Amino acid sequence: MLKQPEAFMLKEKVRTAFDASAVSYDATAILQQEIANRLLERMQCIRLRPAQIVDIGTGTGQCLAGLKDTYPKANLTALDISINMLKQCRTKQGWWSTFRNSVSYINADAEKLPLETSSVDLLFSNLALQWCNDLEQTFKEFRRVLRPGGLLMFTTFGPDTLKELRACWSKADGFNHINQFVDMHDVGDELVSARFAEPVIDMEMVTMTYPDAIQIMKELKAIGAHNVTRGRSLHLTGKGRLQKVIKEYEALRNDGVLPVSYEVIYGHAWIPESEKTNEALPGKAFISLSNIE
Repeated sequence: MLKQPEAFMLKEKVRTAFDASAVSYDATAILQQEIANRLLERMQCIRLRPAQIVDIGTGTGQCLAGLKDTYPKANLTALDISINMLKQCRTKQGWWSTFRNSVSYINADAEKLPLETSSVDLLFSNLALQWCNDLEQTFKEFRRVLRPGGLLMFTTFGPDTLKELRACWSKADGFNHINQFVDMHDVGDELVSARFAEPVIDMEMVTMTYPDAIQIMKELKAIGAHNVTRGRSLHLTGKGRLQKVIKEYEALRNDGVLPVSYEVIYGHAWIPESEKTNEALPGKAFISLSNIE
């Protein structure tokens, strides 16, 4: 767990990065949209009739239309730490949203939700948890605001994300240039620790390809994926080190393109209808098909 001043500074860096990238985000966030679509597809297999939905880390609202179509009668709230992302999100929704279950917008941190206890039926979050400093605290907040019988549905990135770029930078200098991501099993453990019921976690590797290393780094910057990890260099990256990274990455070229790996973690878990539901086997992860058609 990060100390409070350090956690605040890192979170402010995240906020600033996404504020700066809000306008350019949709043009380059192809992977994020694809994962959003896959997560929405998974919702089709789960029996749930939510009245209140909150999209945590909504960004520019890539998931809102799908959530509206899936749950047309639900009240939908878009929540994001970046005010500029929310502005882009609201612009995209258009005037018609006021006549079709209008969306509410909240500028807030996922680790400190300004929501009433037991007020939400579905917390939906696509590729936002990796920006939280304290996953344990985040899941506790999620559990607090979810009603009994409520569902948490999310994706996040695992530690093999950007492994090629990380390896190339490690050969250039001794600093962290890539954000650190939590292992799938640790995510599951944190869900159990927060007393979620029936957590289900799985993972898939997705590989994207690019013409050159500079394009990779430009697109990461365009979607706000800046390095905010501890151990990063506090100085500007020298031209020599950058050229070394590019040279190292060239060794990975295959069929004329460079690979970029993303470890995508999918997860969902429930709030027990009764507090006794999750007491039988404390510390164990429950995997059930009872809520899947």
